[in-house]
Amino acid sequence: MFRSRAKDEKAPTDKVTADLSSKQSRDPEAPKGRPTPKRSEAQSQRRRAATVPTDRKEATKRQREARRSDLARQREALASGDERYLPARDKGPVRRFVRDFVDSRFAIAEFFLPMAVVILVLSLFGNANRALQNISLLLWLGVIVLIVIDSIGIWIRLRKQLNERFPNEPKRGAIAYGLMRTLQMRRLRLPKPQVKRGERP
Repeated sequence: MFRSRAKDEKAPTDKVTADLSSKQSRDPEAPKGRPTPKRSEAQSQRRRAATVPTDRKEATKRQREARRSDLARQREALASGDERYLPARDKGPVRRFVRDFVDSRFAIAEFFLPMAVVILVLSLFGNANRALQNISLLLWLGVIVLIVIDSIGIWIRLRKQLNERFPNEPKRGAIAYGLMRTLQMRRLRLPKPQVKRGERP
């Protein structure tokens, strides 16, 4: 009935400290609620944490440098024909053969741009002279017809060669890739031609 208040206040604090000490002194053999990571996993996590920059500016700078080096490598590959660093649309044996097939022959379509310039100049002068205007129109129609006929011939021969040489390789888009290459002048083509005219690919 006449207990001292100091004893009553001391009792619960003693209980709390006893609970804390029992929690801290956990049995080392007791399970800890999560699996221990393998050494290789722990090492890779530490390495990742060390390589990933904490600063956002540093991360964007590294990405920019990596992108720049990749683009430089691609430019060199487009000039030299190195398959390892070519863009995805130019990679593979099928695309390489298509490039060599197109580069080894003359195509009327590759002279389309110079002829278009000539026809355009003739049509400008043809505003004053009806005869020149008619000649430029006939030339324009003739060039288009010749390009269509030549492109059909390339399409047929290229498809036959691809089916013979690469029966099990995916060839989707390869013929369109070759026809688009014929529209470029030989010295402006990328990747650079690796075969001479008349040389069998």
